[in-house]
Amino acid sequence: MDIATLIGLLGGFGLIITTIILGGNAGGFVDVPSVVVVIGGTFAATFVMFPLGTIIGTVKVAMKTLFFKNPDPHQIIRKIIELAETARRESLVALEKVSVDDPFMKKGVMLVADGTEEALVRSVMETEIKFMKQRHMQGQGVFKGMGTMAPAFGMIGTLIGLVNMLQNLSDPASIGPAMAVALLTTFYGAVLANVVFLPLSTKLEGRSAEDQLYMEIMLEGVVSIQRGDHPSIVKEKLMAFLSPAMRESSS
Repeated sequence: MDIATLIGLLGGFGLIITTIILGGNAGGFVDVPSVVVVIGGTFAATFVMFPLGTIIGTVKVAMKTLFFKNPDPHQIIRKIIELAETARRESLVALEKVSVDDPFMKKGVMLVADGTEEALVRSVMETEIKFMKQRHMQGQGVFKGMGTMAPAFGMIGTLIGLVNMLQNLSDPASIGPAMAVALLTTFYGAVLANVVFLPLSTKLEGRSAEDQLYMEIMLEGVVSIQRGDHPSIVKEKLMAFLSPAMRESSS
């Protein structure tokens, strides 16, 4: 589980709720029609903007932000070096018998073991990376769209509340409560957009960048193995993908 995401969500909502409670009128921040307008409107607009399959797939993507185990790049590099040593000691064909857990790396290793040309191996693996990025961008797009629509429907709810309030100006005592209810929809929309939807979109963008980095490490490692590079050279090539801090952590 990604603790940072959980801390951020719980912390954001916790601070808002605590502030409301300290204000002394928590019940005044609860309005069912406002919730219906903001949440219902946001999801309705999302279904207009995106296909049903994309929205359903985004639920899985959202779970990835919470239940995500960061891959260890050093472990990836060690595995590739192990494969390079096997290929030099025996042959590329011997790689067929080596156990590889990562599906992307395994696909590249099998292509190399089958004697596939380097250009084709690179093309197949680069295509995999390309479509991985596209899938992730769809998930990011859904959350960005929801982050845009939530405040918009909050404003729509506020306008509805203001219209209702102006129709009852003959009762001055009702103006204050009516204005408070009208503003609640803007409040709900802002909270959902800035605590949930937009942060999740940014988190997914970062996850996508990490996935791309690790896949590019695997790609370069597989191609280096196919070229017959010495394991020490393979290691130096792959360590170049990591930041100086990450390189030091491996020593």
